[in-house]
This record gives sequence, C-alpha cells and structure tokens, in this order.
Amino acid sequence: MPIITLTTDFGEKDHFAGATKGAIYSELPDVKIVDISHSVSPFNIAEASYIILNAYASFPKGTIHVIGIDSELNPENKHIAVLLDDHYFICANNGIMSMICQEIAPTKIVEINIHDKVESSFPVLDVFVKVACHIARGGTLEVIGKVINTIKPIKNLEPFVNDEQNQIIGSVIYIDNYGNVVTNIKKKFFETIQKTRSFEISARNYKFKKIYRKYSDLVNFDIPIEKRDDEGRGLVVFSASGHLEIAVYKSNCDSVGSASSLMGLKAMDTVTVTFNKV
Repeated sequence: MPIITLTTDFGEKDHFAGATKGAIYSELPDVKIVDISHSVSPFNIAEASYIILNAYASFPKGTIHVIGIDSELNPENKHIAVLLDDHYFICANNGIMSMICQEIAPTKIVEINIHDKVESSFPVLDVFVKVACHIARGGTLEVIGKVINTIKPIKNLEPFVNDEQNQIIGSVIYIDNYGNVVTNIKKKFFETIQKTRSFEISARNYKFKKIYRKYSDLVNFDIPIEKRDDEGRGLVVFSASGHLEIAVYKSNCDSVGSASSLMGLKAMDTVTVTFNKV
C-alpha cells in the first residue's frame, strides 16, 4: 500500500487535518499517512511549492502527495493530479507544481473531473481524498480526469538578469522556522552568471560579499568560545536545496533574532546580486 502525504495550510487548531486523515483511513485502513506540514502560511503558493519540492523525493516511488493550499474549485482554480518522477501529486492548478516541474517534466497531468459525482464544500476532504485512495488502489489517472499538457506557473519564480549580465534580481520565496530567508536564486544559476567574478549581495540595507559553505564556517574556532560573538551574525549560504539563503548564525526568533526579523525581510522582498568587473 503506498504512502499518502499531506501538506496543507490547515494549522493544528482546527479539525481539517484530522478529518482528512479520518476520511483516508475510512477508505484505506492499512494505508500510511505522513504529515509533511500543516503550517504553510495561508494561501501561500510559493511557500507550499518550496516545501513540496524539498520533501517529496525523500519518499519512496509511488507515494501520493495531497496538497491542500488554496484548493477551492472555481473557473480559475481547477483541480489536477500529476504523475512526476514516479510520484503522484493531487492539488489545485494554482502554481504549486511550478518549482518541481522546473526540475523534472511531468509524465502525465490530468484535470480532475469527478466533481459531479462528489458533493463538495471541502475539496481536500471530498475530492482529493477520493482521488488519492483511487490511485492507492492501483487506479489510473484517466479514470478521474482528462489529460492536459500544461500547468499554471507561479509568477516571478525565475530571477531576472539585466542586459549587461552583471546583476541578478531575485526575490524571497520562503522563510523557514529559524527565520532564514530563502530566495529564488539557485546555485547553478548564480554560478552561470557569476563566471568567477566577485559580487555583493544586497537585501534592504544589508550587504554581503561572501557565501559560506555551511553556517558554522562563519565561526573562527581558534578563538576561545567565551570570547566569540557569533550568534546573531548575518551570513549567506546555499541551502540544502541549492537556493541562495540569507541567515543568522544560530538564529532564534525569541532571543538573538533571525534574518527575517533583524533585517526586516519578508516574502517577495527583492534580493540583488551585483557582480564586479573582472
């Protein structure tokens, strides 16, 4: 029996996540359900897309991923099921799949069309669960939808490069639990434009001229620990997913602060990389 994962903006207070799990177990008592996150910021498509991109590949092939973000059905927000990299994704066609589809082309996309058979005021519970359980039983996508060729993109997913090729203008796409600020500038893209040139990274009034390999590279371990003053210092790294990330060493939003709180950075803020002449 495949694994079914859940990624939503339901939070932990309300009944929505629990009711969704209950509906799945009612149809498939032996299935395994894994919560990826129920703490996505409400209706935040880019945030959900980033989380799914970085989580799905850790699961076995054949896993079914239910994504409940901005899932209310309307003429501009249809429901889709996607087969990609031997994983299944069930979500609204609102851009959530954009980041993953940048990396790997989908094998098949269908627009779900079972709504006339399901009375629905809670699409994740009433529609997405039915589709997930159908797939888990070995059902094909064509039974629950019509094949389509494209998905809706997220606007401003790609960073901009000026005509002189000496500046990248990116944006913040995600802020993690530590307050680290993740941008849409990926390492491979950065290095392609950089061509070994030195650079300056600007975010609001903060500037950085170095990218560390990992967070602790900021620390001079030759200095006795009692004389260091590293906590709360800003730095830039490429995250595990390869995205340019502005961080604070050992950040804590309740004590030393974070990149988001100390620098005032929030989702969709501009981050600029300027390359110097060789």
